[in-house]
Amino acid sequence: MRRFHNILFTSTIFFGITVCQDDVTEGMAAVTKVATSAANWLKIESGTRGIGMGGSQAASGRGLSGAYYNPASIAFIEGQESYFSKSDYFAGITHNTIGYGTRLTPTDYFGLHLFYLDSGLIERTTEISPDGTGEFYNVLDISLRLMYGKQLTDRLRVGGSIKYIREEIYTTYMQSFVFDLGSNFNTGISDIILGMSVSNFGPDVQFQGEGLQVEDEDGGTTQKVTEKFSVPLVFRLGIQKDIFGGEEASASRLTVSADAINPIDYTVYGGVGVEYSWRNMAFIRGGTHLFHDTAGLSLGGGIKWQIINVDYAYVNYGILEETHQFGISLDF
Repeated sequence: MRRFHNILFTSTIFFGITVCQDDVTEGMAAVTKVATSAANWLKIESGTRGIGMGGSQAASGRGLSGAYYNPASIAFIEGQESYFSKSDYFAGITHNTIGYGTRLTPTDYFGLHLFYLDSGLIERTTEISPDGTGEFYNVLDISLRLMYGKQLTDRLRVGGSIKYIREEIYTTYMQSFVFDLGSNFNTGISDIILGMSVSNFGPDVQFQGEGLQVEDEDGGTTQKVTEKFSVPLVFRLGIQKDIFGGEEASASRLTVSADAINPIDYTVYGGVGVEYSWRNMAFIRGGTHLFHDTAGLSLGGGIKWQIINVDYAYVNYGILEETHQFGISLDF
């Protein structure tokens, strides 16, 4: 019977992908919502384990590395956890994350998470000096979140976060507060887990700063006012199943996961992933993004030794460059 459930689950996933592919592809060709929101860097995936599994972490996320996908993931921390990751993005861009989470009570959890993106040095150009002025600047994006998780029952965990976001471009900047909400539910049926999250819920944002000041003919200055833009609200629905083994398995475990992702400024796309765990010490991961215009195949792996977890992830972005991310966490 268990083997039948495994076959049925796997067949359902691939049947759904096959049925939806034509509709999604047709929709992508007919309608596009790209570039209709600000702070698109909020959609850059982080968490080495999740990246190696094609971003399918709404149901599979555990601990701080899953916080980007679903804040309820911090409700899996057993004691205390610290996390750091570094990614070499394309075009010289780098982004780093650092976080700390703790179990406050048997059912309450708290976490801090910082995401920091740096464009690298960019030479300033003007109409008079189109080849460069010799002055350099960085585009900096920061997201600092406070997270709270709650284990409501032995099967249901929920979480939420408030994020301070800031983007700096030369002498202009944007800042605001946005919110994330999520849940993780173990159905108790055939090792199936469901996850849902809503990310980046908040007010419209607007740029300001000295860079928007222009000189008047009389020698004074006028402050330009930019339009207001929405932040990229993202809905995620995920499913996870252990094909064999389980959370308490002492030998090996094979887990498959899939996410449906619906941003307000993009067409619906998805992610599927798989993770093989040997004695909860060595991990091999793979996945891909479905119906995404750049992100494709992803691979990864990890090693756990006592309290130390070291992970690596690779993503092929097609016409863009490949990316590599390294992560390390301490569980104590």
